[in-house]
Amino acid sequence: MSSTMIQNPIIWADVPDPSVIAVGDYFYMVSTSMHSMPGCPIMRSRDMANWEIISYVFDTLEDNDQHNMVDGKNIYSKGSWATCLREHNGVFYVCFSSNDTRQFYVYRSSSIEQGEWKRSVIKQLFHDPSLLFDEDRVYVIHGNGNIHITELTSDLRSVKEGGLNQLLLEGKSEGMGLRAEGCHAYKLNGYYYFFFIEWPRDGNQRRRQICYRSESLLGPFELKVVLDDNLGYRNHGVAQGGIVKDVNGKWYAMLFQDHDAVGRIPVVVPVTWEEDWPVFGVNGKVPESFEVSLPYTSTRPIVCSDEFDYKENKLALQWQWNHRPNEQLWSVTERTGYLRLTTGALAHSVLEARNTITQRTEGPSCIGEVVVDVTQMKPGDHAGLVALQNWFGTVGMQVDSEGKRAVVMTVNDGDGQEQIVETIPCDAPVVYFKIQFEFEDSIDLAYFYYATSEGDWMSIGQPLKMRYTLDHFMGYRIGLFNYATAQSGGYVDYDYFHYWKKVDGEFQLIR
Repeated sequence: MSSTMIQNPIIWADVPDPSVIAVGDYFYMVSTSMHSMPGCPIMRSRDMANWEIISYVFDTLEDNDQHNMVDGKNIYSKGSWATCLREHNGVFYVCFSSNDTRQFYVYRSSSIEQGEWKRSVIKQLFHDPSLLFDEDRVYVIHGNGNIHITELTSDLRSVKEGGLNQLLLEGKSEGMGLRAEGCHAYKLNGYYYFFFIEWPRDGNQRRRQICYRSESLLGPFELKVVLDDNLGYRNHGVAQGGIVKDVNGKWYAMLFQDHDAVGRIPVVVPVTWEEDWPVFGVNGKVPESFEVSLPYTSTRPIVCSDEFDYKENKLALQWQWNHRPNEQLWSVTERTGYLRLTTGALAHSVLEARNTITQRTEGPSCIGEVVVDVTQMKPGDHAGLVALQNWFGTVGMQVDSEGKRAVVMTVNDGDGQEQIVETIPCDAPVVYFKIQFEFEDSIDLAYFYYATSEGDWMSIGQPLKMRYTLDHFMGYRIGLFNYATAQSGGYVDYDYFHYWKKVDGEFQLIR
């Protein structure tokens, strides 16, 4: 029988709040996508180690000023949170709450790979929800600390009138900084299982995975800490997620671990059972590697290069927009082999710039490089590459009020505006930009470069000390941007995006 070696973390990139199911020979996973569009990526794997993005649940979530970044409004750190994926009677369900609309979204499809996702909305916020199907009834388990159960109608379109809607359990509070949160609910082996994270208040302790179980839906409950380990990494606990069974009857947990600036990265943990309690890990620890009896399956990388050579105006699945894009102001077909970004509404900084296109960054180290035709920029325009979080850094071309061009490196000046660190006059029609990210052991530094001929790199500005902050609640992304500060209508053409990742100490071009 073929086998695969799981090496943790399985993805050294921001894939937070994973929710996983198994269907036949495949595993499917969704995760939180917040302000990135399209949202709720559907990832697929045969071996739990190699994952690829196969689709998204929605292209955009809402059409309002916040999602469209009008007049400085935004949904940073909001949007879709803690997505739950379930299958029941041949129908796939994805649900989440949005912290900006204060609503609960349910998407359904008869095919997780091919089908159109149909949506319904309940005008109520269910924090970190988990669906629980129990014969002919369905519930959403939700909350933080105090955990509630709310019964939905059988079609999941509304709260069931007269159905269960009450406090389910109270997470223990003594000595806790973070009580029960991030529910994943299951009915197995005659028991109801509710998995959560908690975080003891003692600063020497970390996030850990706990499990409540009961033979009755409403309790009484027994409680166990099922995992308290950091994989040897800076006392950052591996926790929050659910369990899944493979075709051989083996169980796993898909959890995540905070890795500072790169984000929250997924970790696979073997699970066994003793007296109907799940036992996570090996001797209470997360193994750095372990073998599974699943066929190794090569997949398309979730972060990779792009030559922008498209036959239709639709981007590859590794790309997500920062907020809802203006579909009229970008194209990969207007000039063959190029991504064109045209300016629209005026902005004060890259944080306000619409149509910034992004990918994740990856550890331990990665590089993003572009080459840009800047000849059609207008006075006041700014275009280039960004290391995107609230504390951003950019390298790009800026045009002054007299039409003179210069390469600039900028950072957040503390209130979201751009502070120029270095300016270098440059009248070249085509310019190369590069950012190198270093995440090993949370060094979290980004370095910025430019060139006027291929390979002739020159450093600019200063290294950016990257900081994972909750006002974005997302690991650093690399983004391609173009925005106007004075007049709209200018554009830039990106010839390619090349991406390198460090593998076994050497950078490899990832296509």
